[in-house]
Amino acid sequence: MATDPSEYEKAMPLVAAHLAKIERAVDRTRASHAGQPYAAVHQALAEALQDEDAQRVVPQVVEELARQISETPVSPPPDIHG
Repeated sequence: MATDPSEYEKAMPLVAAHLAKIERAVDRTRASHAGQPYAAVHQALAEALQDEDAQRVVPQVVEELARQISETPVSPPPDIHG
């Protein structure tokens, strides 16, 4: 089954826009919830995805992203006196 290359060209901007929404939601959740318990991160990520109108993400992907964010060590604030 061959796919018309023009269909790919038409779909790519939509895919790129959807991925950008997911990336914004993940970045926002990482910034606010890194190192927090998985349940809190998962909830925050689900809400961020909904805020971005990007809730159509495979559940296992959301779970893995939440796990990674939860396990991310919280970085200390930068030393501005050094």
